[in-house]
Amino acid sequence: MSRAEQPSRRTVLAAAVAAAVAGSAGPASADTTSSTVTDTSDLAAARPVDNRFWTTYAHWRGGTAQGTRAVAGVRPGVVIGTPAGTADYTDPHTGRTAAWEYATWTSPVHDLAVPATEAIATWNAHTPAGTWLQVELKGTYSDGTDTPWYVMGRWAAGDQDIRRTSVDDQSDDKSSIWTDTFAIDDPATGLRLVSYRLRLTLYRKPGAKTTPTVWRLGAMGSDIPDRFTVPASAPGLAQELTVPRYSQEIHIGQYPEYDNGGEAWCSPTSSQMIIEYWGSRLSSEQLAWVDPAYADPQVCHAARYTYDYQYAGCGNWPFNAAYAATFKGLQGVVTRLGSLTDLETLIAAGIPAITSQSFLKEELTGAGYGTSGHLMTVIGFTATGDVIANDPNSPTNEAVRRVYKRREWENIWLRTKRYNASGKVVSGTGGVCYLYFPAHPGPRQRKALAAVGVR
Repeated sequence: MSRAEQPSRRTVLAAAVAAAVAGSAGPASADTTSSTVTDTSDLAAARPVDNRFWTTYAHWRGGTAQGTRAVAGVRPGVVIGTPAGTADYTDPHTGRTAAWEYATWTSPVHDLAVPATEAIATWNAHTPAGTWLQVELKGTYSDGTDTPWYVMGRWAAGDQDIRRTSVDDQSDDKSSIWTDTFAIDDPATGLRLVSYRLRLTLYRKPGAKTTPTVWRLGAMGSDIPDRFTVPASAPGLAQELTVPRYSQEIHIGQYPEYDNGGEAWCSPTSSQMIIEYWGSRLSSEQLAWVDPAYADPQVCHAARYTYDYQYAGCGNWPFNAAYAATFKGLQGVVTRLGSLTDLETLIAAGIPAITSQSFLKEELTGAGYGTSGHLMTVIGFTATGDVIANDPNSPTNEAVRRVYKRREWENIWLRTKRYNASGKVVSGTGGVCYLYFPAHPGPRQRKALAAVGVR
């Protein structure tokens, strides 16, 4: 699990929201919003999520290019053409300053169908040695003013040229960036993000011919209602996918430079499970750096290559999706789902999901722990509708498969507010999940992804 019952960026993110609600109303008042939702169809309608992704040749041609060019082919993307200039970058985690050629691509303005309190960017890219990228977001508020250009991530698949990093201390007193999440500081005021642009900057060593290639860029905007509980959904599927099982706990003490070793590796461990479910494997050359005495070296590899040097952890959501997309034939996104019915739709099409949740020990029967933030992989449902999850917070690989009560699991995943062990109101993730799927999904997979808002 991740830092059980310790403050997390999600707790901090919810502080303004919690304070605004707690200052005027208690949990019963917050529950009133969710109690008006009486069935799962209403819950889906009340799930305000807007996904917008740029993935096609026409998309890349439709943006504003300064030194980039669109490339067609089996997997269209954007690359450096003729660089727009050269800039110095001082890596805050190594202190090294280097010059880089750069080129930019800026998306058209996207008007959110759902004016948002939060937004999370996603990118899928190939960054060969000597290259890296930066993703920024600039939006317009419902009061007509604009945000600054916010850095949503500086990323490379490797860790030799730069250290992949989020950027702290970004705010304009209306919104802030919390690691990987844009958030309105005080949603109770009614202020929302109504539109945005994304700016992609591609970097390479001066004079080089190599280039990053970006195949997918986008963001998920959402305005999930405050709620301590959500309505129960009706079971609709009995199916289980065969997904590899990996325990994070067998890696405790290994490579503590990556967030204290396996104890906090729930996100990369879950990512590795689904990457291998889709048939991707790391080569012996890629794993040569791992101590041969360690079991499942691919989990150590996933931790290293999802690690956010600013957050000092492996749980950066977009960094995990980007890591998955470094494997040939895979793509990954971060989104929010509205119900277990959405997960059933995906499972029925053969698509497992990685979900983020936080809970007290007594809130999830059989877990045996409490956590302020934990990722696990949903692989199916029992005949009675209970959730079958590969929970990496297990003592062995064999113990990873768990069955959790549907009602308990649904609530801890979908709520946005909860009480911690001290009785303080803190955040819930509101249905956040990672979805990894083929670069060219089949018709049934495309239909399932479209049904949950991912294209």
